[in-house]
Amino acid sequence: MDIGVTVGDDLDRLAASPAAFDFVELGVGAGSLPPESIDPDRLERELAGRDLVVHLPYSQLLTSYAREVNDAIVAYQRRLLERAGDLGARKAVLHATSADRDDVEFRETAGEQLRRVADAGREAGVEVVVENVGHQHRGIQLSVLGDIARETDTAVCFDVGHAYMEGGNKAIRRFLRSHADRVSHLHCHDVRRRGDTHIPIGAGEVDYEAVSAGLEGFDGTVALEVFTDDDDLLVDSAERVADRLGTSF
Repeated sequence: MDIGVTVGDDLDRLAASPAAFDFVELGVGAGSLPPESIDPDRLERELAGRDLVVHLPYSQLLTSYAREVNDAIVAYQRRLLERAGDLGARKAVLHATSADRDDVEFRETAGEQLRRVADAGREAGVEVVVENVGHQHRGIQLSVLGDIARETDTAVCFDVGHAYMEGGNKAIRRFLRSHADRVSHLHCHDVRRRGDTHIPIGAGEVDYEAVSAGLEGFDGTVALEVFTDDDDLLVDSAERVADRLGTSF
């Protein structure tokens, strides 16, 4: 199991992040860091031996009602994935969003779009992991996401905090009971119902014992998504997650 840290779209923050992490997750794309603007030599220096994971554009919808727009979305994500592959990225996180998440018939379109993007990742040598954002207005619900990921043979980035915000610790247990085998990547942070999110592990209400029980034997990647530049807090959160998942940091 590898434990890394998210750094948004900031190469300077990437360089300053603790060397103890196995990988760094970097945001790329529109409204973020254009991957074509990244100097590969600089990136290699600042990774300093750590692996690279990328997060595809946070606000880009996966689906629309127009076929032409859907084709453009896939083409855009394909271009980003090809560049990410050239930069040596292992995985790419994709938000599971939809123009209409409540239209049951539209779920087929969402599934087809996910399949196309995941296939583009395979061609680029990058594993696409689809992230649950069902707590957001256009985020596909957890239960639907699990089914679509299974139908399309797509790996999941299970964001523990997002799942809690969508349905509490029960939602975490329920999803992992049905779909733990699809989880390849974790986003770990703590949250509180009152709206505090991406806080250090142990400062919120997420039941990480339930995460541990649901992911027994997990051997994927774990990205800390704790929004702080305090290295001590990041390392403490990494140690807490590692302990819950039966490994060390």
